[in-house]
Amino acid sequence: MSLTLADLGWNEAFEKAFRPYHKKRWLPGRLIRDNKITYGALLEGGEELEVIMSGKVYHDAESNAQLPSVGDWVAIDPGHGDDEPMIRARLARQTCFSRKVPGKSTEEQVMAANVDIVFVVTDAGVDFNPRRMERYFTLIARSGAKPVVLVNRADLHSDEENAEAVATIQSLQSGVDTHITSAIDAQGVAVVRSYLEAGKTITLVGSSGVGKSSIVNQLLGDEWQETGEINEVSGRGRHTTTAREIVVIPGGGILIDNPGIREVQMWTDEDTLREQFADIEAIAMECKFHDCKHGTDKGCAIRESVETDKLDYQRYQAYLRLEDEIAELKRKQKKRQMTSERRNKRKLREVARNPADREQLRKELRPSTGGRVEDFED
Repeated sequence: MSLTLADLGWNEAFEKAFRPYHKKRWLPGRLIRDNKITYGALLEGGEELEVIMSGKVYHDAESNAQLPSVGDWVAIDPGHGDDEPMIRARLARQTCFSRKVPGKSTEEQVMAANVDIVFVVTDAGVDFNPRRMERYFTLIARSGAKPVVLVNRADLHSDEENAEAVATIQSLQSGVDTHITSAIDAQGVAVVRSYLEAGKTITLVGSSGVGKSSIVNQLLGDEWQETGEINEVSGRGRHTTTAREIVVIPGGGILIDNPGIREVQMWTDEDTLREQFADIEAIAMECKFHDCKHGTDKGCAIRESVETDKLDYQRYQAYLRLEDEIAELKRKQKKRQMTSERRNKRKLREVARNPADREQLRKELRPSTGGRVEDFED
């Protein structure tokens, strides 16, 4: 399949950023697969190349999230003779859909780099959870991509249940494109295709078993993924996608296929959170005192709105939980940064007197350290 760079999502902004690398005779490529040790990259013309990452790219990254990821555009040194093709630089991302790594980690996990539209796939049954949808909307807003919601598997639920799910979603995110679909009769595929065009990148996210794999299979016109058996208790299919991968869709468009998401961990900031819960922020502005704690304070508009059902209590509690979650993440990140800085300073002191170790140390220290060998010399 012959593909132009534009077919793969290349645009004028990427071309401008790549100009310095053209002089080095490096090639632009889009990463389609992360093989842990190597990456798969698509080049102009549709050639797929297996590449490795240079040491400089690795050491210049201040976190794992800044390392090349599926969806990234990179500068590839094709090498000469027996040299392996190598990633020499990663272009700045135009959008980045991320979440916090599940568990106790404070790291960012990139789920889709340079994605234009994030399709959130859910259903009107056991999977539907307004609180989870709020989390998705907050992450997508932070990414810079456009959200679209598919209330899928409509054939398994009544018209009233499907319509109620749509109404709830619209109340959480006013104006968001929301569609009732069924993968069985290809409604979902028709909706997704209506958003596709050459160079447009999409990704489908959602819980395991809500029909994402069926939609992907129909989009690609082949059994791209094995769809799991339906669980008789939950009515949901087993999830079968195990790794992120880019697929070029016949007829135009690019898909970043994601495994099912069990935990929608926050990776965002306070400003984005407030924008997503603008209704709560607007009510808070009506409080009698600007430093109202929204508890027993006199003239609290939040409390009054909850008591009169103007503000949904569960939505308000979800907002508070997300606010606490973001604050706790920032606290842990600050603590981790301080620990890392202390560790690097100790290392600097230990080797500062040994000239043979200085050059190696400079290569190992990351830019965020802010330390110099000379600062610790007697």
